[in-house]
Amino acid sequence: MFKSALITVDELKAQFNNPKLVLLDCSIDKVNESLDDKEVKLIPNSIFFDIEKDFSDHDNPLPHTLVNPETFTHHAQKLGIDSDSIIVVYDRWGIYSSPRAWWMFKVMGHQQVYVLNGGIIAWEDGGNEVFREYKIPGHKGNFEALFDQSLYADINYILENYQNEKVDVIDARSDKRFFGLAPEPRKGLRSGHIPNSKNLPFDLVLDKDKYKSLAELNEIISPLSNQQIFTCGSGISASIIAFASYLTGNQNLKIYDGSWSEWGKEELNLPIEK
Repeated sequence: MFKSALITVDELKAQFNNPKLVLLDCSIDKVNESLDDKEVKLIPNSIFFDIEKDFSDHDNPLPHTLVNPETFTHHAQKLGIDSDSIIVVYDRWGIYSSPRAWWMFKVMGHQQVYVLNGGIIAWEDGGNEVFREYKIPGHKGNFEALFDQSLYADINYILENYQNEKVDVIDARSDKRFFGLAPEPRKGLRSGHIPNSKNLPFDLVLDKDKYKSLAELNEIISPLSNQQIFTCGSGISASIIAFASYLTGNQNLKIYDGSWSEWGKEELNLPIEK
């Protein structure tokens, strides 16, 4: 459908009347910054993909971890998503939580999912109409989640592989948090990083509210090799750099869903470097 998993506003507009197209606003608030929901701006016909509420495991004390396939199927069907839907995800920050939604669909087995580069900011900058209300799904979809373990890492997988020279653990947090020079924004977490992990702050793959060019991403990602596991504070910004790596051709990637919210827990007392 599209030549890349990252699409432009013009590419989206060219498919805007495709009956299989599903537009999902996947916006969430940042840790210390909130969106203005009173003045919401949306691409026409957008449906809200609620990462925080419907697509997070509330039985897990960690922030917005992945739900099980049955729950994901239930809520995706409520959004009118079918097995052959062409899903375009975006967010109102430009690029922040949309790559997380991309990964969620990929790990649940859906292949036709794309990220809109620049999100609503790029849409509006192009002089396109914005809506203020979400579209109500017109039918129950037939989507069925098929969990892809190859894209997922849990704490046991990290414990088994963080000393493996054939595995790169890549941390998307800021360098100050990575090296334990700045406190964690969430309470009860130690400072530092997973031993042997590499630091790639997520904003390095972005040019303001868009991804950098493919040539620039290749230059950033090419020093990484082996199997890549991406981590951050809670799995959101890890998805930003995981998606950047995917764009450069890497498909041997996983996201550590628990991320530092799990590994850094004081009571676990796991190995940490600074």
